[in-house]
Amino acid sequence: MNTTAARPTLTQGPILKALLTLALPIVFGNLLQTGYQLVDAYWVGRLGANAVAAVAVCFPINFLLVAIGSGFSVAGSVLVAQNFGARNLKMVNHIAAQSLVLETALALVLTVVAYAASPFILRLFGVGPDIFELANSFQRVLMLGLVFNFGFLMFQSLMRGVGEVRIPLYINIGTLVLNFALDPLLIDGWGPIPAYGVAGAARATLVTQILSFGIGMVVLLRGKSGIQLSFNGFRPDFPLMARSIKLGLPSSIDLSARALGLSMMTGLATAFGTTVLATYGIGSRILALGIIPALGISLACSTLVAQNIGAQNLPRARRTANYAIVISFVGLLLVGAAGWLAAGPLVRFFLKGDEAVAQDAIEFVRIAVGSLCFTGVQQCISGALRGAGNTLGAMILTIIGVWVLQFPIAWYLSRHTALGFHGIWWSFVISNVLSALLAGGWYLRGNWLKRNLTAAPASPAIAAESA
Repeated sequence: MNTTAARPTLTQGPILKALLTLALPIVFGNLLQTGYQLVDAYWVGRLGANAVAAVAVCFPINFLLVAIGSGFSVAGSVLVAQNFGARNLKMVNHIAAQSLVLETALALVLTVVAYAASPFILRLFGVGPDIFELANSFQRVLMLGLVFNFGFLMFQSLMRGVGEVRIPLYINIGTLVLNFALDPLLIDGWGPIPAYGVAGAARATLVTQILSFGIGMVVLLRGKSGIQLSFNGFRPDFPLMARSIKLGLPSSIDLSARALGLSMMTGLATAFGTTVLATYGIGSRILALGIIPALGISLACSTLVAQNIGAQNLPRARRTANYAIVISFVGLLLVGAAGWLAAGPLVRFFLKGDEAVAQDAIEFVRIAVGSLCFTGVQQCISGALRGAGNTLGAMILTIIGVWVLQFPIAWYLSRHTALGFHGIWWSFVISNVLSALLAGGWYLRGNWLKRNLTAAPASPAIAAESA
């Protein structure tokens, strides 16, 4: 039975209510997703600065791999949302199945390549012998989980496209609790379970990723959440996949450019030694936690814009984006103030026994956290562009922000001024402000709200799926 029609769209009623109803569970879900890394950081931090540095150097590499798959998740979400807004329900189900096939194939290829290349990648980043084996063991376990990680990311994106954000939240809550229990068990060992050290944190994450993906597939196959998958639907529809690739590739480049930028920033920090690298690892994780509200509002904005475009309600789509930008700026301004005040306790929560690293990390957080509100503006504008199918525009904004602004500024300030490694901290502030101004100028031009990606379910593959 197809239950998709029972779920209402988000194209009517108060815009603010619709935005917050969708955004808040996404924000909590993203906090819980980040919770995996934060829980790992909490337990790994008790193994010392070398262990923290090993995990820190792996974070941008793993982020890069996930970013490649996340771009196609964006494509799946936008296509589903626009067709759902147009009440093209057969196409919604078909897109969901094909998106999962495409994402799984990509994940398998990346797993094989990345696992084999792991030592080379770490050497490319200049990882020292004191942390090389720790980093390699942690990273390779994470790479084995890419299929499940990608699959659950796609599940969340598809659910978000039809406005269902509670089920992924519930799954994240359960698996985070499990991860918190597994981390000390697999890091320190207990009874017959050996102590895996740093790699134990990655093993705990792998277990929860497998469980999350399995539950997600059961939800989609049962068809009680707005999408009804069938096994016939997994037969490849190459024209639709080509369309998804065309839409998703700019988003993959977008997110990959951001991830590569983080990797290059990590490389800058690595050049100053393990202490600065550990400082950067702790500080950047706290900043990543701080922008989660903006990311949640951006994703909600993208879904609402897409559904309203599918429903041919362009004025409401524009008003939704306006609301999202204002809410994100004000919300991140408050988050920045709270982060400045709580920088000390936050840093010491994730790092024990190394006061030199803690003091530098506190300084990093206090310098950069005040500019998060500008990151919020840029994120919401990019979300609106993606919802309108303008993934190329969002990609260009990211490339300019990371590669034209942040990395060159960080390199210059840290290598050619008296600031030294502190120039890396200040590059966050300067690039966040300039990126927001650039994105705002693009948005105010007003010609971004054009593309409608809905299509009638006329292909033979959909007909076979419906039979």
